[in-house]
Amino acid sequence: MLSIPLQSADTISSIFAPVSTPALREADLARMVLVLSAVVFIVVAGLIGYSVVRFRVPTGDQGTEPPQVYGSAQVEAAWTVIPVIIVIVLMLATGRVIYEVQAAPQPPNAVEATVVGKQWWWEIRYPQLGVITANELHVPVSDSLTRRPTFLTLQSTDVAHSFWVPRVAGKTDLIPNKTNRMWIEPRVPGTYLGACAEYCGTQHTLMLLRIVAEPPEQFARWVEQQRQTAATPPSDPGAAAGRRIFLATICSSCHAVAGTTASSRYGPDLTHLMSRRTIGSGVAPNTRERLRAWIRNPHDLKHGVLMPAMAIDEKYLHQLVEYLFTLR
Repeated sequence: MLSIPLQSADTISSIFAPVSTPALREADLARMVLVLSAVVFIVVAGLIGYSVVRFRVPTGDQGTEPPQVYGSAQVEAAWTVIPVIIVIVLMLATGRVIYEVQAAPQPPNAVEATVVGKQWWWEIRYPQLGVITANELHVPVSDSLTRRPTFLTLQSTDVAHSFWVPRVAGKTDLIPNKTNRMWIEPRVPGTYLGACAEYCGTQHTLMLLRIVAEPPEQFARWVEQQRQTAATPPSDPGAAAGRRIFLATICSSCHAVAGTTASSRYGPDLTHLMSRRTIGSGVAPNTRERLRAWIRNPHDLKHGVLMPAMAIDEKYLHQLVEYLFTLR
């Protein structure tokens, strides 16, 4: 298993800390909009404050009517022309960023991945590489000499979801019966936290995902590892017994493990389960204790999850966890 240590980036989700080419463009645009908005606010608030102080009624003067001014061509021209100029500047800047992001050509060496939103987890496929995983999108980083962007095909199997990793790219919706496209190009290795940004049901807030940006050689090793099938059968007697339990129960009706008869795509592919750092789409760390609790009753960790509680004897639960721990 490739061991990738947790980093502070796991807890940072800000569009103002971009690490990817599309996110850099969008962050620059957001800063410009904020600066213009701040200037407008300061000018308007300053004029209001000046008017309140300058034209307040003097103490003791209750009956004097201030001079009445009806219309000013200069003022009306200013408050018409300046906002129009600001709107045009924002429109042109936004149009340029949209074009740079959406019309970017796909280079021959780009990585292709398909992200499928489901209630409430993410299936991730690499059709060119023959890899299927869940909830963690591994991509190579680009540098000043070699670009390695990743182009994503976004789909949904049930309701509307939205793919958003703030430090990597703006959000793009996943709509049933419609295919959307986007691309990312991290330039700094690390792990970047994202989430579903479109309300999709009970566990919307715990439909998390991570983008793991790696140097190209480390990404290649990860791909090679993910292509391997599960050991058949495991050498450990307890794990071998757990494998038999897995294939004989409802587990194999929902999950796939390459190298076995389990081939369902209803739930996440578990062939390399232990190479992932979390379970339940980020709801808990992928440890032995949490995995055991998840199998016993996933609703304790993620209320409303579609996976049923596996009400099995503790002995068999232990053997099943031992088997799952071999899936690296």
